[in-house]
Parts: sequence; C-alpha cells; structure tokens
Amino acid sequence: MTGTDRLVQAVGLRKSYRSVHVLDGVDLELGRGEVLALLGPNGAGKTTTVRILSTLARLDGGTARVAGFDVVSEARKVREVIGLTGQYAAVDAKLTGRENLTMMARLAHLPRRAVRPRVDELLEAFDLTAAAHRRLDTYSGGMRRRLDLAAGLLRHPRVLFLDEPTTGLDPRSRRGMWEVIERVVADGAGLFLTTQYLEEADRLADRVAMIDSGRVVAEGTPAQLKRRVGDAGVELTFATGPEATRVAAALRLPVPGSRTLRVPTDGSVGHVRHVLAEVEETGVVPEQWQVRAPSLDDAFLALTGRATGGDRELAA
Repeated sequence: MTGTDRLVQAVGLRKSYRSVHVLDGVDLELGRGEVLALLGPNGAGKTTTVRILSTLARLDGGTARVAGFDVVSEARKVREVIGLTGQYAAVDAKLTGRENLTMMARLAHLPRRAVRPRVDELLEAFDLTAAAHRRLDTYSGGMRRRLDLAAGLLRHPRVLFLDEPTTGLDPRSRRGMWEVIERVVADGAGLFLTTQYLEEADRLADRVAMIDSGRVVAEGTPAQLKRRVGDAGVELTFATGPEATRVAAALRLPVPGSRTLRVPTDGSVGHVRHVLAEVEETGVVPEQWQVRAPSLDDAFLALTGRATGGDRELAA
C-alpha cells in the first residue's frame, strides 16, 4: 500500500486505564476505498482503538495518522476529514429527523447554503424522507441507526469510523444497515468497522484484523483467515457420545469427546457422498448432519481459544 493510498496508519498503539492494558502494541492500516473490520469480543480493545483514531482518547504509546494527519498534534485536522458513528445513536429524541441532521450540520460548520441540500440528500439516501418530520422517539432502532450514520456523512468524510453500528438491532434491521453501509463504501470512503458479528465482517470487509486482549492476533481477507482453520467438514450429530466414538474409530479419526463428529471434506458432492457412505457402513445412523465450511468464528477460536462473545468493553 503506497503512502497516497493509505488513509489510516497505526503503529504500536498502547493504552491503559489504571492497571488495565487495553491496547498493547496494535498495528493497523486502512487503504483508500477499503473496508477494514476490527473483529473481537467486547473488552478486546476495539472501541478504544476507534476513540484514539478519531481523537476522542489520547494514546499512551505508538503513533497514528489519519488521512496523513497525526491524531495527537493535528487532531483538529483529523476531525475535519472523518465521520464517526458509535455504538449508540447520537441523536436527540425530542427533535425530528430533519431537525437532528440540520443541527448536526451546523455544529459541523457546513456553509449555511449547503445545509438544506445536504440534509435532503441524506434523508433520501437513507430512506428517511417520509419520516423526516417525525420526532426521534417515534423511530425504530434501525431508523435511528440510519439517521446516526447519515449524520456521520454530513461532511463527505474521507474516513468513516463505524463502532459496532448494528448493536442491538434485530436481524432484519441489521441486514438493512449492511445495505446502507455498502452504498456508502461504493462512493469511495475508507471504512473502519468494529464488530462482534462474524457475518457482518464476512459480508462487508475487504480485510479483517482479529483483536484479542489488546493485540492483533491475525489479519487478512475473510477467506485467508478461514483457510487457516482448514477444510470444510461434514458435521454429524449422534444420539450418544459412544456412537460418535464408534464412528470416529471406524473412520480413523480422533475421539470427538462429544456427540458431534466432524469429518474433513473438500466440500464437493462426490466427497460428501463418500463420507456419508462410510458412515452408513458403520451401522450407526446420525440424528442429523450438515456440511459446514470454516467460519471467522472458527478462525478466532483457533487463534485465541475462545469465541467472540464477552463482557462489555471497558472503555466503550
């Protein structure tokens, strides 16, 4: 990645709160027109990283530049070229959708003549025109999140930080937000996304950085990270553990330790059929089976020994 293409460069980020080391030497890069997802459990350091890169928190060590500006010595210039949407909608429930965006546009020092056209443009883009006159306390969670994202785009940011933008949304609203985010990225902004949702990172990200206990433990495309786990597998669930053990022995596989046995496969129809034929020859019938490809959660579990769930982040 050349210097002109690099929108975010963080080297050796360190941050502690009292005796707790939240970030312990984090290196990250984000390129122009790229989506980087920072994936990990709450408490891993995701929100703290966003707060440092968006100038809301000071780093204890390391360096970071956003759009070429140092986040410490040139914090004001950084704030002029970024957009930020946090975990919770930063909107006033007593104001209408239009009033919220108008207020935020003025706080962002948009030229007075540009405020109304830009507000109209964003309300249209985020499918909020019909609800623009309604107070925010009548909006659904998904509508509030769309409005919050619209507010983050008022100044046409070069870098957009989305800190767990779909937290608390139901699956349908989450998918709707993904579609909105994809349209934003298509317009050329660099996007720095934090998330706990594996499907979200898999769908939206060009690259994923997995973070755990304040360190980046792996980085790459979603496909690259999943390949680190291994091939796909036929996952078979039996009525009892001994049945699973019996089939594992017949197929010369390690003892599973549970009722579920995973048999490696290349995922082709022919090989899956072969695996099922071998299982059938044992005389043990599984209760259910499925072909399961490695997921980002599998990769995270393999690298850290735990899944991405967890307690709320210390410095959220």
